[in-house]
Amino acid sequence: MKKEFRLFCVCCLTALLSAACMVPSAKQTKKTQTVTTATKTTANETPLPTPSVLEETPAATSETELPAQAPIPDQSAQAEALKTVRVLLADNQSSTEIKHSGRVYIYTQNLDKKYKVSADGTLAVRFAGNGKVQVGSLKSDQPIIIEPAKETLLTWNGNVYSGKFFIVPAQHTFIIVEHADLETYLYGVLPYEMSYSWPIEALKAQAVAARTYTLRTLETVKNKYFDLYSDVRSQMYKGGGKQYPSVKTAVDATKNQVLTYNDKLFYTYYHGNCGGGTDDVTSWNESVKTIKPLSGASCAYDSHSKTYSWKQDIAHSKILNYMKTVGLTGKLKNIRITQRTKTGRATRLAIQTTKGVKVVPCNPLRLAIGLKSCKITKIQVASSSVHVAGHGYGHGIGMCQDGANGMAKAGKKYEQILKNYYPGAKITTLKK
Repeated sequence: MKKEFRLFCVCCLTALLSAACMVPSAKQTKKTQTVTTATKTTANETPLPTPSVLEETPAATSETELPAQAPIPDQSAQAEALKTVRVLLADNQSSTEIKHSGRVYIYTQNLDKKYKVSADGTLAVRFAGNGKVQVGSLKSDQPIIIEPAKETLLTWNGNVYSGKFFIVPAQHTFIIVEHADLETYLYGVLPYEMSYSWPIEALKAQAVAARTYTLRTLETVKNKYFDLYSDVRSQMYKGGGKQYPSVKTAVDATKNQVLTYNDKLFYTYYHGNCGGGTDDVTSWNESVKTIKPLSGASCAYDSHSKTYSWKQDIAHSKILNYMKTVGLTGKLKNIRITQRTKTGRATRLAIQTTKGVKVVPCNPLRLAIGLKSCKITKIQVASSSVHVAGHGYGHGIGMCQDGANGMAKAGKKYEQILKNYYPGAKITTLKK
């Protein structure tokens, strides 16, 4: 009797399990209905439908709507621990295209709309009027985020990126901002600030200087949507998606290393060539308080560079256009240097025209007229141009990159390079 009862129980249990396996759970059914496999989109296909149509028939397009409560996947399990920098890639945009090598997630900042594009393709981005932007078929007056999945890269304006893109609507245009982790950002800075073919010790010095400059800038961010420009206003940056082995080695070998003075980060300025010696930061910007690491340094390793000595002809029109901005008009008659630093860098020049004389700082003039350096050795006004000769390239503050190259070639380590150009600074390893 007991044996028959056990046999009956086993049969009932088997039947119940079979029935359960045949019927999907409500949670599984919901997922199947809302998340579908996306198909590849090409430039020749019909444009994506409007969001309202997309929501009704997600499987009919290359975009797939994600469930309302589904989290946007991180590219890394350590995403929250990484230091993120926000880089302005472009402003005043009306339309553009962004290519993606694989799966991307597209969503609004408040996560009320979320879509997935599974295959590689190109996303059309445009200003949609009334303060809205449109990415693919998603339109919003909020920033729209394009997040690449792991291993997916974004290509814009010929450069390759691995971070999230934020498409932020402005009044009549939009801006493009990339959110990238700090070390990946440095992969995209170094080869455009210093040649990736240079010695590894020079690249390591550049990595520490660039990392310090970045983190110091993050301490005083003034813009709502971005921290850094992608050009000389901050540091040259063309995306961390393309990585040179030498650059990656330099960045990885110095990870978390920064320069400090009195236990604080400082702006680790650097430039192309100092022309035989760097100068105090006040020679470049009189409003900045000087500190020992930016007080000037000797340099005996930059004379190999083509920019160590130079000659230029500057058109009168360029100089006069600048002088109009400081209140002086007339025809150019003479230019003379009225003040120099100890290394011979001009800090003030007297510009004489037929309407008067004006003394101006050299650095703003240098930037306006395209002068290579203020370390001027000769200046002569001719009939239609000004003949100028000098040494160096750039503002002459902080690390001389050509000098760093020369020191590395001479067998110096990156610590020695940094010690020379930032005297009194300490290499500090940040806590993880």
